[in-house]
Order: sequence, then structure tokens, then C-alpha cells
Amino acid sequence: MGEIALEIAILIIVAVALVVALVVFLITKSATKKSCVKHYEETVGTAEQQAKDILDKAQKEAVKTAESTRKEALLQAKEENLKAKNELDREIKERRAEVQSYERRVTQKEENLDRKIEVLEKKEARMNQKEAELDAKITEADSYRERQIQELERISGLTSDKAKEYLLETVKNDVKHDTAVMIKEMEAEAKLTADKKAKELIVGAIQKCAADHVSEAAISVVQLPNDEMKGRIIGREGRNIRTIETLTGIELIIDDTPEAVILSGFDPIRREIARIALEKLIVDGRIHPARIEEMVDKAQREVENIIREEGEAAVLKTGVHGLHPEIVRLLGRMKYRTSYGQNALKHSIEVSILSGLLAGEMGADVRLAKRAGLLHDIGKAVDHEMEGTHVQIGVDICKKYKESPIIINAVAAHHGDEEFKSLIACIVQAADTISAARPGARRETLDTYTNRLKQLEDIANSFKGVDKSFAIQAGREVRVMVIPEQVSDDDMVLMARDLSKKIESELEYPGQIKVNIIRESRVTDYAK
Repeated sequence: MGEIALEIAILIIVAVALVVALVVFLITKSATKKSCVKHYEETVGTAEQQAKDILDKAQKEAVKTAESTRKEALLQAKEENLKAKNELDREIKERRAEVQSYERRVTQKEENLDRKIEVLEKKEARMNQKEAELDAKITEADSYRERQIQELERISGLTSDKAKEYLLETVKNDVKHDTAVMIKEMEAEAKLTADKKAKELIVGAIQKCAADHVSEAAISVVQLPNDEMKGRIIGREGRNIRTIETLTGIELIIDDTPEAVILSGFDPIRREIARIALEKLIVDGRIHPARIEEMVDKAQREVENIIREEGEAAVLKTGVHGLHPEIVRLLGRMKYRTSYGQNALKHSIEVSILSGLLAGEMGADVRLAKRAGLLHDIGKAVDHEMEGTHVQIGVDICKKYKESPIIINAVAAHHGDEEFKSLIACIVQAADTISAARPGARRETLDTYTNRLKQLEDIANSFKGVDKSFAIQAGREVRVMVIPEQVSDDDMVLMARDLSKKIESELEYPGQIKVNIIRESRVTDYAK
């Protein structure tokens, strides 16, 4: 403001000077006599005095304006300083409250950990007590065996070898019975605690998560307005169809199917580009190589936009933020990727949500669990373009874009390729299994299904004493018929356990398989 006032004053002075000069010029021109000269001098003196007065007045006004402007600037600076100070005080209070909240959470987690340690110590004490009881029973059995040996040798006069054989068989049966009873007791106790709690957690998580499952095939069908359009798509000497197949890498099947063209290809992204481009060409009506190339280019840009939007939608739905833009794009590509008919992107979203719910129930980091669940199958986005399993590719991608070691381990261990290094990895593996094993989530080919049923029956038949075995309930249950003379009731318990372990180690299957051992004795006679 002071500079503007000064400039105005200077302009006024210049204007006055010009007026004075003009007056002087006119007086000089008109003065012809001596009296005119005197009058000119008086006029000039008056003009100079007026100019001086105007200049002094302008300088005073400029000084006053500059002083007023300086005071206003100082006042405004003080107000801004006070405002900044108040804002800083408010932020400090918020930070202190946040730190106190973190301290309370840490204290609570420490208390929970202490309680868990106490529970584990009690369980360990009970196990030690059971072990001591088992040792006492074994000692008692040994003592009983010694007494039997002595008594048998005295009464029956049997040889020592024969007596040993008899006693060993007796002790074997007794120990087998005790083992079977103990297994039943321990399983019953575990089911009353661990199974109940685990089922509550899993069922609660599943009920809160409802993701869609989309099954896709390796073909797409494009509807035509009429059969004449097939000839236009083929083009003269087949140049149009060759151009489409060359640009998209997708095979066009034009057969007797009325008003339809089939697009066949194992790359779903290329197939989608071909479908969009062909639909645009049909609507446009101008089908020739140059137009085809233009429409394929537009379809590629459209699919890229869809991929980006799908990736952003997945991130928004799961609440996972801070991902690298390239990882978001890879997530969008998974929209067009399927595994056993299950859409890979929908599966990853469901695993992310399930992981977050399970982590919340178990007191783990929910945000980290959801992030690991969303990225656990990220390698499937490019596994058809790169060598290696989707697990290894996913680990490389996570390392490339600086994901945390916990995320990398969860990706690497969700199929058992590495050991679990955190609770998050265990949660992601469980959520992945739940999502894949849900009825209707995945489909199997007929060959895979029949081979799994045959392998299941072969494993059951490999056990001694098995008469027949049947895989039922679509391979989710195996029913084993045993020979009563060779397998006792106690043997059935051990056989069921061993069969379950062998199925787990040798067979790959979704969900769980129920093992039923059936022992039946029948006596038949005829009255004559």
C-alpha cells in the first residue's frame, strides 16, 4: 500500500510539472513587453510554490499510508502466529491422546498374553499328569506280566518261549485297548474345547463374509443380428477373420450355430478384448482390416480401464490401502483369471475379508491380515506369462514392491511351501482353505474327480483286514468294511486314525474327508 501511494504522489508531481511547463511556455510566447516579463516571473513563482505544496502533501499522505499498512501487516502476522500456535497445541493434544491409546492397547495385549501363557501352563501340567498316569499303567502292566509268567510256568509247565508268545499277545491286546480308550478320551476332550472354539471362529467369519463365485469357461459367445453377418466377419478370402485372430490371438469358430460366433482361447484377457472388438464391429457395420485394427486398439484400452477399475474396487472393498499402483493393476487382471472355475479376484477378496475377521477374533493385526489375504494369490495374475508357480511369482512381486516380510511369508506359506513365521500366515492359509472348500466355490474336471475317488478307495484297501471300501458323498466320505475276525473294535480306532493320516499325506482334496470304519459280525444257521 505504501509503494502504491508513493507512485500516485510521483504521478501527481509529474502532472503538476507538466502544467507548470505549459504555463511557462504560453507566457513566454505571449510576453512581448517588459511588464509581461514581470507578470511571467510572478506566475512561475506561484506555480513553483503550488507544486512544492502539492509534493509535500503527497509525501505526507504516502508516509501515513505506509505506516497504516505496516501496522495492519504486523497485526495480521500476530493473528496468524496465534492461530498457528493454537493449531500446534491442538495437534500435540491429539498426539498425546493417540499415544495413550496405544499404550492402553499394548497393556491389554500383554495381559491377554499372560492369561494365555497361564492357560498353556495349566494344559502342560495336565498333560504331564496324564503322562505320569500312563507310565504308572505301563509299570502295572509290566508287573502283571511278570506275575503271569511265573504263574503260567508253575501251573502249565509251558516253555519260556511259548509262555512269552502267549503273554506278548495278551499284553499287546491290553495295550491296544488302553491306547484306543486313551485316544477316544483325548479326542473327546479336545473336541469339547478346541473344536468348539475353532468352529465358532470359522462359522462366525463365514457368516459375515458373502462373496460371489463366478465360473468361467475357455470360450465366449458373441451374438449376431443375423447369419449374414458371419460372411462379413469372414471377409473376402477370409482376410477379416485372419486379421482378428492375428491381432487378438483368439480363434474365431464360425459354424452352424445360428446367429452366434464362438471365441476360443485360454487367455481370458485376450478373449475379452476380442469379444469387445467384435461387438463394436458388429454395431458399427464397417468390417475391414483397418477398422478391425482400430476397434481392437479401442478394446485394449477399454479392457485396461476395466482392469484398473476392478483393482481399485477390490482395494476399496477390502479396505486395504497404500498398495503400489502396479499391484492394484495386477489385482484387476485377476478378474479374468479362474482356478477350478473360481474367479481369482473374487477368491482373493473373500480370503482378505475372512482373514480380517479371523484376525479380529484372535487378536491379531486386522489390517495386515486383510492385506496378506488380498495378495496371497497375486502371482496368478501373470503366472501364464512367467515361469514358476504362482506362489514363487507372488513372492517375487511382493519383494519387488517392498511389501513387509510378514506379507511375503504369508504368500509363500499359504500352500505349505514354507514354514509359517507368524500368526498372520496361519490365518491366511486357513481363510484360503475355507474359501476354496466352500460348496460350489470350485469345480473339478471329470478326470480329476474320478481319479481322486479311485485313489481314496485304493488307500483304504491298502490296510490289512479291509474287505471293501466305498468313496461316497462325492468323495467327502469313505466307508470301509473290515473283516471281523482280523480287526477288533480297538483296531478300528487305530485304523481310522492311521487311514486319516495317510489320506492327508498322499491325497489332495478340498475341504475334509470323513472316514467310517464298519465292523459287522453275522452268524447264520438253518433249522431243519
